[in-house]
Amino acid sequence: MAISAKRVSERLAGTEELALLDVREQGVHYRGHPFYAVSAPLSRLELMIGDLVPRNDVPIIVLDGGNEGLAEKAASRLGELKYSNVSVMEGGCEGWKKAGLELFSGVNVPSKAFGEFVEHHYQTPRIPPEDLRKLLAEKRKLVILDSRPFEEYRRMSIPGGIDAPGAELVWRVHDVAPEPDTLVVVNCAGRTRSIIGCQSLRNAGIPNEVVALKDGTMGWDLAGFECERGAGRIAPAPTLEGREKALRAAERVAVRYDVKFVDGRTVAGWQGDRGRTLYLLDVRTREEFERSHVAGARHAPGGQLVQASDEYVGVRNSRVVLVDKELVRAVMTASWLNQMGWDDVYVLEAYHGLAMESGPRPKPEVKKWRTTRDVAGAAVLDLSTSLRFHYSHVPGAWWGVRSRLAEAASRMPKAEKLVLTSEDGTLAHLAAPEAVMFWRDVKVLEDGNAGWTGPTETGTERATTERDDVWYKPYDHASDYKKHAREYLSWEVALVDQIKRDPTIRFRSY
Repeated sequence: MAISAKRVSERLAGTEELALLDVREQGVHYRGHPFYAVSAPLSRLELMIGDLVPRNDVPIIVLDGGNEGLAEKAASRLGELKYSNVSVMEGGCEGWKKAGLELFSGVNVPSKAFGEFVEHHYQTPRIPPEDLRKLLAEKRKLVILDSRPFEEYRRMSIPGGIDAPGAELVWRVHDVAPEPDTLVVVNCAGRTRSIIGCQSLRNAGIPNEVVALKDGTMGWDLAGFECERGAGRIAPAPTLEGREKALRAAERVAVRYDVKFVDGRTVAGWQGDRGRTLYLLDVRTREEFERSHVAGARHAPGGQLVQASDEYVGVRNSRVVLVDKELVRAVMTASWLNQMGWDDVYVLEAYHGLAMESGPRPKPEVKKWRTTRDVAGAAVLDLSTSLRFHYSHVPGAWWGVRSRLAEAASRMPKAEKLVLTSEDGTLAHLAAPEAVMFWRDVKVLEDGNAGWTGPTETGTERATTERDDVWYKPYDHASDYKKHAREYLSWEVALVDQIKRDPTIRFRSY
């Protein structure tokens, strides 16, 4: 079923559940899309759709760039996956533009734009990197808190910075900066998590002066200062006193930002409600999540949920329940989602009636194809991301995109045998039945790249298609990093004016 861009815009402005999925590769999505379009590439659709759209009869609208055929293929595949209410947006992004509607470049745009909105609304204070460098030289009493996940923090950080990701800030700050005269500086790689992190501490009412580092590690590097690499400082779990302070701060935030609470029995009832989509998102650390969590919950650390909401929730106007036994991180996350315009966000405050489980969340099950560990005499096609392929792949392997297998077959040397691989082999198993259209003998590398124990090589000389499957962050561009960093920071700042031109955006101010 086809639907016009204008009608899609009208539905996005409404209150009914709706999923708008851009089925182009993420790097293509980056170039321009409707504000609320979620990146769900056709090549990885089966692996993503269950998390993004957990209810099979929710209205789904798929789009591509316009008359590419990807949207129709995605609609067909969703039908095979038992999704029963799928439409294709006429003309894709080109049709959206022709209808006079706004296209946004970038990824995680709702979250990035919200960060800029927050800075303007609250007049969130910031400190230029030059001023922070001066304070450090003067040995000013301060603490630098990095609001990113540990993996990002470890890659490059402000010298002396301590990792305290997103929603962990209010939970852990009271022991890291117990004296009110300690200046608290919050940073991320760019802007959004610095702004949200700084304003979280201010909204929580901590007595310290709190500022965001202007433009994060990118700004620090562009100012000519050296970043630290491989740091391992992590803000400790709160003491009893720190916990009590965090709880009192969260109580104040809950009142101010209309945070709603729900008990386990009600959530159990919602789990059986076939007429509404429900997301159970656990906003604690991964270690806490894997130790014990509500059955069916997904790990979504609070800072990342606010930073990249479209990677966790694909259905607008759905129900969202945030899980944190200590409540603080869930309350802080809910306060931000409320301001982003989400109406049905709740914090779980009692667990009676809910089953619990432990361990990592299971991966989607796929039908297995014939496997092999022997690549001798075969062409090897790697379907992992181009970024991962660049850093490590089976010697002699080619890189490609699952939805462009015909292009791969036309560019690779002719071969009777093909071995497909991907990050852990899952995507390769999905692609194998499609690859037999181009290769006579197709096998999948057992356990994918994760199971490969032989030698590896680097580079992307054997790419069979354009490397636009993922968005390359500024620091992924080794040769001209500073150029990309400046462009990225300028893009973020400009979002605050662009959102004024889209009537479907409804951020809230309190």
